[in-house]
Amino acid sequence: MSFEQVDDGKHGVFKLIQGDLVAGEMAYTWAGDSMLIIDHTDVNESFRGQGVGRQLLDELIAFVRERQVKVIPLCPFAKSVFDKDASIHDVLKI
Repeated sequence: MSFEQVDDGKHGVFKLIQGDLVAGEMAYTWAGDSMLIIDHTDVNESFRGQGVGRQLLDELIAFVRERQVKVIPLCPFAKSVFDKDASIHDVLKI
């Protein structure tokens, strides 16, 4: 599987691709230059239960850490992971 990111400066999405299938995607919206909002996560039915959502979130976290950007997780999935995993709280907008 490989990651693909599309970002137009206002909105973006991380996709996890296997062959010609999109296993899942995590969409975000920029809120200024130093913050983004995770809007939603969608996992293809065929890939549910395989950690696709977490892989997408980990890729997004690496992206924001590299750019020193903070995150607001409005997506219920992303919020639940942030609630459970203190090791990623450094990127949260408080």
